[in-house]
Amino acid sequence: MKNMEKSVKLSESQKRILEEGRTEPAFSSQLLEEKRDGTYSCAACDNKVFSSDTKFDSRSGWPSFYDVMANDSIEKNEGTDGRVEVTCAKCGGHLGHVFEDGPKPTGKRFCINGEVLKFSKK
Repeated sequence: MKNMEKSVKLSESQKRILEEGRTEPAFSSQLLEEKRDGTYSCAACDNKVFSSDTKFDSRSGWPSFYDVMANDSIEKNEGTDGRVEVTCAKCGGHLGHVFEDGPKPTGKRFCINGEVLKFSKK
């Protein structure tokens, strides 16, 4: 990962997701049912990546969003498995994947590992 803040303490599971591109088990994230207004940031570097305004229940088992906070908050890369990987633009950590089966207005479903997100309520 690039630019990771040295003071951040990550769990072994968070490191596996962020650094190795692993995926947390479906329906395991505490953020899956989060309904409060707020922002979701990368757990490794605090980069604001998603807003509660674009969160929706995709029934996929992972927190899902139909848009990002800002176009430059994430990067998208073609994965070796044909899926489009979503990484944090600031530190390069793996966040999840984006699919083309989301709701309007974007038609996108950012399927994100909740374990590597930090929620801050408004």
